[in-house]
Formats: sequence, structure tokens, C-alpha cells
Amino acid sequence: MFNLTSKHLPPERQHDELFLLAINITRRCNLACEHCYLDADTLKNGSANELSVAEVNQILDQLASRSTQTMVVLTGGEPLARTDLEEMLAHGSALGLAMVVGTNGTLLTARRVSRLKEAGVLGVGISVDSLLNTYHDHFRGLPGSLSKTLAGIEHCRTQNLSFQIHFTVTRNNYHELDQIIEFAHTKGARVINFFFLICTGRAESASDLSPEQYEQVLKQIINAQAQYPELIVRPRCAPHYKRIAHQLNPRSAINRVSGSEGDGCIAGSHYCRITPEGDVTACPYIEQAAGNIHKQSFLSIWDDAPDFKQLRNPQLKGACGKCEYQKLCGGCRARPVALGGDLMAADPFCAYVPQGQAIIEPYASEQLIQWQTQASERLSHIPGFLQKMIKKRAEAYVQELGESTVKAEHLSAMISNRFGQNLPFSKPDMDNKP
Repeated sequence: MFNLTSKHLPPERQHDELFLLAINITRRCNLACEHCYLDADTLKNGSANELSVAEVNQILDQLASRSTQTMVVLTGGEPLARTDLEEMLAHGSALGLAMVVGTNGTLLTARRVSRLKEAGVLGVGISVDSLLNTYHDHFRGLPGSLSKTLAGIEHCRTQNLSFQIHFTVTRNNYHELDQIIEFAHTKGARVINFFFLICTGRAESASDLSPEQYEQVLKQIINAQAQYPELIVRPRCAPHYKRIAHQLNPRSAINRVSGSEGDGCIAGSHYCRITPEGDVTACPYIEQAAGNIHKQSFLSIWDDAPDFKQLRNPQLKGACGKCEYQKLCGGCRARPVALGGDLMAADPFCAYVPQGQAIIEPYASEQLIQWQTQASERLSHIPGFLQKMIKKRAEAYVQELGESTVKAEHLSAMISNRFGQNLPFSKPDMDNKP
């Protein structure tokens, strides 16, 4: 059986494994978005002490020394504003890390896309907040920004660079969900991520959904995933998604695949971010620093920061502490902090009223799923950051077929159904035979 645990990480620390690291490499940006959590007051020049290439590379070295299963997102501000972005990408890629870029897309010229590919970038996340110029351009603070972003998407398509669509949901655009999902599907995006505002930075003045609209949107996203099986449709910063999915169908594939480590909040437990000045925070919307990489190593902060330990073993308060869905959802930890409350306080954006029932445990299979040797070998050839996701999906897939062993043909069928010929890794990774 293939072992998916990270090197150098003891079994008792596996639940602290870092799935995703976001590094804000600059505060510079060519836009002035309403919802920017950085409140970018240094749009033109950035901050005087933003992370250097050497400092970013040192962080990447630390990550790779422990595991190459962490995905690294280089973002900003606007990361393409840094001309040395490709140096960081190339270093991380050479270490075997999955390196991606989060961008507004306006600077994705054909030449820049080519340079990103040469540097080994796995893909880019591109923000599209409406298909209407009037809304997107106003929200992003620059006339003509949508047309430039759409041109960037076309350059990615033309050069076969994988991309995701990132859509920030507000009360002024949530009626566009169906259209943006169809757009993402038509353009060949691998994923569409829906982000929900948390009121920090410029977002303090941006419009937001009501709790009831929030629930409606999450249900719509769940239904959309069933309609577009080849496209990953998922919310971000929306742990209530797990509760709603369980309410709609406790035994659905969503619950089988994700468990408590999937679509709930992973801030501080499997995810964190680093600011351009080196502060490490649990998520972009929690401004309190757990440490700074100029004063101690990143991994020591990740392993030992008190706030992170608290998030890994939460003692929730208020309605969240009484809720039967606290292990599946747990609420957003940034929202009560943004309103001046405690990290463990109730999520003020949740419309659900706890029913006083027993705590619902993450879905567990009734049977032990075995892995055929050839299937395990094929899994080992898939990039590390994808292995866990595909392992969980494969086990859910064979359960739905009424079988108990994952075989090589199951992996081939499942991945083909999901990605078609547009695999998120090279075909030889799946074609390698033991």
C-alpha cells in the first residue's frame, strides 16, 4: 500500500500538515479593488521591506525539506508587478513544489504567460467578478480591466497554461453564478472558486450578502457541482458549505471526499499566509501575526504558534460551540475577529440555529477500502499535492460502485471523467507502469 504521509512529519503531527501556503510577495497592484484585504496603500511602489527572492526561496527550501505536497500560491497585491516572480517560481518548481500564481489577469500578456510556463508554474488563478464590464471594472477600480483579464485568459488557453476562475460573491453579483460557471466551463477552466467577503481592508466598505443569501448561494454551488462533474465548483472562506451539504445529503460524495479537512475552515490547521513583510497569519483576513520569518524559521512558526495550536484544537464559543455541525463546519474564525470578537467566538454570518443534537462526526466509510498494487503505483506517479485529493475521490468512487478495492482502471476512468484529456499533470504520470 502506498504511503501518503509527509517525510519528516511524525504520525501524531499529520493532522497539522500544511496543504496550502499563500505568500503575498508584494503590496503593489495596478488595480484598486473594493474588497482588497491588503488595503494596498502602496500600490505604486510596494512596501520598503517586502520579501526578497532569497527570503521567499528560503521559505520554499524549508517546505520542501519536510514535504513537497504543499501547494504554494504566490499572490499580492498583484504578483505580476514583480519582475522577479519567475525566479521564485523556478526555484519552487525545481524543488518539486506545486507553484501557482493568484492574479487579476490584466498583466497576463502572451509573453508573460510564456515566461511563467518556462519557470514551471503549475497554473494561475484569475479573478473575474462579473461578465459585465460595468460591474467588474467598478469593483476592480480600473476601466477596461475586464477586457484585459479576458485577454489574459485567452493567452492561457492558447498556450495551454492551466487556470482557475476566482469569483468574489457580493449581493450585487450573486445573481450571475450560473453565467460565470458556464463561462468557466466553456473557457476550459479546471476550477471555479467562489470567495465570500470578510470585512477587512477595503472590504469594510464593500457590499456583502445577507446570511440568507449566503445560504442560497452555497446551495446553488452544491447543485452546480452535480451539473458540471468535469469542473471543480467550490466555495472558499465558506465553511458553512459542509453543513449545508450534509443537510442536503449526509452520504453525498462531497461529504465522503472532504471530511473535516476539506471544505471547512483550514486556517492555521492546514493553511496560512505570509505577508510581504514576513508576518505569518492563519489566513489573509486574520491580521494578528503568529510570528515573523525575519525572527524565526517559518516551520517553527507553523509548528508552534499558539494561535495555530488553538485553531487545530478549537474550543468554540457561543452558537458555534453548541452546534451539532461544529466538526464539519466550525464557522469562519476571521469574521468574529473582524468584528472585534474572540477567535473562538460564534460566526456572525451563520443563519443556522443549533438544534441541541449530538455532534455530527465527519463521514466515515463503513468499509475499509483496499488498493490494488498497480493502482497504488499509479497514484505514486501523480504530483504530491494531488495525491490525497485523488485518493479520497477514488475511494468514494469505488464505494458508489459497490466495490471495495481501488483498481488501476478505476483511477483511469475517474480522472478521465473529471479532466478528460486536459489533465492537471502529464499523461506519463498515469501511464507509468510498475
